[in-house]
Amino acid sequence: MSLKMKRREFLKVMGWTGAGVAVAACDRPSFITHREGRNLVVSYVAPEEYVVPGIGVWYASTCQQCPSACGVHARVREGRVLKLEGNPDSPLNKGKLCAMGQAGVQAHYNPDRITRPRVRRGAGFVDIGWDEALRLLGDKIGPNSGLDGQRFAWMTDTVSGHQAVLIDAFMEAVGSGNHYVYEAINNSVWRSVCNDVLGEENPRLALEKARVVLSFGADFLGTWGGPVSNSTRYAEFRSSPRGVLIAAEPKMTVTGANADLWVPVRPGAEGVLALGIANVLATSHGRDISGLPADVQAQIRSYDAAKVSGITGTSEEHIKRIAALLHERAPSLVLAGASAEGHERGYDNVAAAMTLNLILGNVGRTIESGAGFPFTQLRARTGSSRALADFVQGLEEKRFDVVFFKGANPVFTAPEALKVRDLLASVPFKVAFSHFEDETTQQADLVLPLYSALEDWGTHVPAVQPERMFISVQQPVMEPLYPETRGFGDVVLSLLKMRGDEDYAGYEDYYSYLQHAFVALPAALRGGAASDAAFWNGVLQKGLLELGTAAPARLDARPVSFQVAEPATGGQPYVLLPSANPTLWDGRHANIPWLQELPDAISKAVWDSWAEMHPSTAARLGVGTGDLLRITSDRGSIEVRAYVYKGMHPDAIAVPVGQGHQAYGRYAKNRGVNPYGILAVARDGKTGELANNTTRVSVTLLAKANSGLTHRSWHSGTGVDRLVVMGGSETQVGRKLVATVTADQFERSEGRRA
Repeated sequence: MSLKMKRREFLKVMGWTGAGVAVAACDRPSFITHREGRNLVVSYVAPEEYVVPGIGVWYASTCQQCPSACGVHARVREGRVLKLEGNPDSPLNKGKLCAMGQAGVQAHYNPDRITRPRVRRGAGFVDIGWDEALRLLGDKIGPNSGLDGQRFAWMTDTVSGHQAVLIDAFMEAVGSGNHYVYEAINNSVWRSVCNDVLGEENPRLALEKARVVLSFGADFLGTWGGPVSNSTRYAEFRSSPRGVLIAAEPKMTVTGANADLWVPVRPGAEGVLALGIANVLATSHGRDISGLPADVQAQIRSYDAAKVSGITGTSEEHIKRIAALLHERAPSLVLAGASAEGHERGYDNVAAAMTLNLILGNVGRTIESGAGFPFTQLRARTGSSRALADFVQGLEEKRFDVVFFKGANPVFTAPEALKVRDLLASVPFKVAFSHFEDETTQQADLVLPLYSALEDWGTHVPAVQPERMFISVQQPVMEPLYPETRGFGDVVLSLLKMRGDEDYAGYEDYYSYLQHAFVALPAALRGGAASDAAFWNGVLQKGLLELGTAAPARLDARPVSFQVAEPATGGQPYVLLPSANPTLWDGRHANIPWLQELPDAISKAVWDSWAEMHPSTAARLGVGTGDLLRITSDRGSIEVRAYVYKGMHPDAIAVPVGQGHQAYGRYAKNRGVNPYGILAVARDGKTGELANNTTRVSVTLLAKANSGLTHRSWHSGTGVDRLVVMGGSETQVGRKLVATVTADQFERSEGRRA
């Protein structure tokens, strides 16, 4: 059978439209035969000739543990994947891989995976076969369903590549624009400011070219942006001449723990601090601010160091020292992340930080254009919390009859005040593409079990492309563990066929579709491969398709007006910070024992939740580490053990997110607390993002710890009366075990500075 269509339609179906149309010159046929892409797939359990028992074979693929899409190498022995490492060919992560990526193996072998399709009958689920599952889907979404297209909606996490192409094609086929891309942990406000100021949402941040990096709560080594890619650039930043890292934030992050200077800032005052630094740059170091909007200039002049110190809790000495370092060590880079973004005036806080980049001349030096990726259809649809708020509005207005969920768990990550669980009950038909029975999957009417990331096909495009542009390829590294699971791309192709979309009718499966897409590329992108098969196999062996180096592009800075606000006072005495966890992420990895067992980078706690507070706050409340607390907001309360240390602003209480699941398998269920649940519902005034750092709380001591800290590596169940941590003390106990020097001393001792 042949798929005959016009060339432009063919390129659109294959995902190659956009600027890539010009690249895809007319040396390819205007139609392609299905049989040309047919391939015999042999089980990995049946050894190939080159497989030697006891010797591992490495396959290239793409990590799916977070939205970054790092390249991986998977070691397979006797048909079973045993280990993951970074792919050294990937321009993104350059052979490095974080703990979450390493734990992808345990997600794959997790005993709580869903292994068969399920349908809701009465109060529970019953297992069914795929034929019945697809029949139920056909009744609901087929052309004879009678539903208006706008009655369909998707909620996914970040999606890119050909998976995004197929979702877009399905939405077009039904006539719906309701695709909500939701990530509880995101940098959406930063992207919005970058778009307004620089004309690009995702500029490239050249950490390695900076001599000073100032972070306003941007945990770029933990959860902000692409942590692994950032870490490789950070390593270059720290090489000679050694860069200076400054972190200004209300709660010490992983990035803050690595900083040369860590400055505690009152929650919500990051924008005021940025203006105070700008004031010192202008008045003491002669930096020009005349090109900024008049209202911004007026704010800078009004926020002198003394005034800013009183508002932010940051000493005048630190404000002046930061300004001096930024002035003396050019070029620099200023970032603003979760702590700055998570307020009702988050946009203004981030815009104030971006203004420092403009004053310091960083645009075009350490902030580079990330444009140039040729295939717009494949670009990442990056998640935001505004998508959740917009989706909830649709639920409240009863606009949806069929909702698909994939990769997002809003029942767990949304504030209880949004009533997502209750609102979903009014949706007639909910479909969950899922690996595990999480809180949102429990609310579905039909559950479709997916291959794990190590069993499935796909392509992925990082939101921020490195200098060497590329498409990352995901391929199965072993045969599926469970025969009644399926690939996400295969199921979406089935949905398109149910709608009668002729463009996709000839593709037997997602593998065939992907192979057709790649062999349709022009010779200029095929690296001189002798044949289609040689080209396709080369892509799979490398795990990616390189598209060349992006042509240099100029960023034209356009300063924007903004109005920072001083932090609100009154009401409950403390601000609750639901802090992102660089291992459990937003809770999606709470069912992985390796990551539960991995001690938190700051507290060293495992398998539990805790509340971080400053020693002065603890003294005022009569609290010590390990004591049981009740944290109460206007939306509810949680009970959690205290962890007292100096890496907090006295006005803030931080509780890591990720624990507190009511479902999600034996390793996650009923463990710790979920701070998302008691958050107030507030939104940034300019972007509509949820302002998660605005909730004010009170703290009550419920019980003293029986014996302080316990040094154990594991515990199970609930009701544990101690905070379980690894290690003994976070201090040197009065002994000079680790010597530290300033960056200036280091440079002089190495003979690099007089």
